[in-house]
Amino acid sequence: MKKLVCMVLAATLTTACAIDPYTGEERVANTAWGAGIGAAGGAAIGALAGGGKGALIGAGVGAAMGSGVGYYMDTQEKRLRQHLAGTGVRVQRQGENIKLIMPGNITFANDSATLNTSFYAVLDSVGLVLKEFNKTSINISGYADSTGRDFYNQQLSERRANSVASYVVRTGVAHGRIQSRGFGERFPIADNESVMGRAQNRRVEISIRPR
Repeated sequence: MKKLVCMVLAATLTTACAIDPYTGEERVANTAWGAGIGAAGGAAIGALAGGGKGALIGAGVGAAMGSGVGYYMDTQEKRLRQHLAGTGVRVQRQGENIKLIMPGNITFANDSATLNTSFYAVLDSVGLVLKEFNKTSINISGYADSTGRDFYNQQLSERRANSVASYVVRTGVAHGRIQSRGFGERFPIADNESVMGRAQNRRVEISIRPR
């Protein structure tokens, strides 16, 4: 049975490699990873249920389910990159999840939780894609640098996350899909000892996950 499962997985991933258009490196597409993992899981279950024939049937079902999630998130990532190119928002892919990193210098004025009016159009674009791909959950997280008191930074990060969440809801994204939270000074992504590092740490992130 193990040999059959391995053969199914290998066959699924045979043509999975592609050149990443953003890094120029060869990678296995997320869609293919989903299909391969789904195929392996389906094959294992099918083999237990019905021997070799069951493994092949289970592999087909599992691959379809796995590639469906991967393709869905791949397409959503592509759409977000198209809409957010040149805006200053970074789009990161983490497995099946997508993260949008929004620097504080383009989202809010210094020491403020009021969105810059110039950022409205960016969030409108984000909302447009989130409405189209509505089979996802959304976590909005606010972060601060280490300047000032811990308690104040925590409150500011919460207010900023809530401001972004409220605006995204106004674009038509269902409120039930969204959770917002502030983390204050925790989880810096750069050195707080430098001006540039602190600017990177003052940010809001939107994490998009398949449901």
